[in-house]
Amino acid sequence: EMDTEEAIRLFSGRQLLQSIRILEQRSDVTFPEDFEKRFRVRLYEEFRKGVQPIGGVKDLLENLKLPFCVASRGPREKIELNLGLTGLSVFFDETRIFSSYDIDSWKPDPEIFLHAASTMGFSPSECVVIEDSLAGIEAARTGGFRVYGLTNGYNQQELTDQGAIVFDEMKALTQLLNI
Repeated sequence: EMDTEEAIRLFSGRQLLQSIRILEQRSDVTFPEDFEKRFRVRLYEEFRKGVQPIGGVKDLLENLKLPFCVASRGPREKIELNLGLTGLSVFFDETRIFSSYDIDSWKPDPEIFLHAASTMGFSPSECVVIEDSLAGIEAARTGGFRVYGLTNGYNQQELTDQGAIVFDEMKALTQLLNI
């Protein structure tokens, strides 16, 4: 048993297999070998039923004058599915989608951000990372990036303590980035 706040703290930003291991340890139960695959099938079905973009993100992306990308711990297929379902895929061709699965490196290791920045031709000091997890913020800070943290109602203080510039809606981020 755990409450929502504890679940967010434990699992947000982690690789799914790490989350499964934590659940196995806490419940003293070994999950079936195909659990991750079955979980992803159900998860993608739920996404198709109604995943929505974060309010204001489309306006933000339409108004950005600088190059941007997605650098996620999720598998590429999940990233592409969600971008398509939310209508945001028009902003990201395949050269601007980076998955930890492609490089076998997981947050809080900064490699996904370093890889994305390098591939796009930038140094960390020239980039901004937008994150919503402690692992992601730690990865960005460790990699030398300036990081902005999107709160979820439970983690504002934790994101601030981790060194993120905190915001709670995309409209506020637009103001913080001065765009």
